[in-house]
Amino acid sequence: MTPVDLRGLVEPLVEIARAAGKAALVHYGPRPSARAKADGSPVTDADEASEALVLHALARLTPEIPVVSEERFAGGHVPFPVDAPPRLFWLVDPLDGTKEFVARNGEFAVNIGLVEDRYPVFGLLHGPTDDTIWCSDGDGGAFMERGGGPRTRLRARPVPARGAIVVSSRSHGDGAALAAWTAEVGAVERRILGSARKFGVLAAGEADLYPRFGPTSEWDSCAGQAILEQAGGSVATLAGARLSYGKPSFRNPDFIARGAPVSAAGPAGR
Repeated sequence: MTPVDLRGLVEPLVEIARAAGKAALVHYGPRPSARAKADGSPVTDADEASEALVLHALARLTPEIPVVSEERFAGGHVPFPVDAPPRLFWLVDPLDGTKEFVARNGEFAVNIGLVEDRYPVFGLLHGPTDDTIWCSDGDGGAFMERGGGPRTRLRARPVPARGAIVVSSRSHGDGAALAAWTAEVGAVERRILGSARKFGVLAAGEADLYPRFGPTSEWDSCAGQAILEQAGGSVATLAGARLSYGKPSFRNPDFIARGAPVSAAGPAGR
């Protein structure tokens, strides 16, 4: 059993994510500028401002739980031996979709995920531009909230009889592999969307499949996986194993995120 009060984390984390999103949007000017990190990926002042806020807040909220965050990791900081991760740790991407931020298309997110014994148990995604929250409810389910409005329960759907809607990355991935896979599954529609927001779309039953062929890091997927799984979906490697966390490189293999299995269907296709 998780030795933290997951339900008690919901409201503080929603506040933290919204504050981090606002810190990022301060830098969302007409021409957001990016610098290249050692691995060639972009970083902006917004990434760093959001990360500083989240790290400070998590240190106060759960001081006993270490945090692995994208920009601190890029700077060589990992709070535990990479070959011996602790039972519990946070994975944070303070601005998932930096390329989308620079392109000013709004498709970026703040990702905060909690890992227990190698698997995600809690997740929160925040889209700052439209103030959308997708979040674990701390009791085995997940919800969505937009603009401070009412919260709705997230329910992933089985693939409809007419065929699957596939969501894929706007800026990353192996295009040839994706095209071949999409044709193989008989998708009826393909939607392009940046960042971990794709997990939220699946969790809300607005799409069915998210194949990821190409490199991702654990902070890219942890929060979204927790939310999608708690909405009835799944995230697995191409070999069918549930995607796990705390790998020495914090790098993911290719994976497929799916909505609910057909056996999970109930009234009205749910």
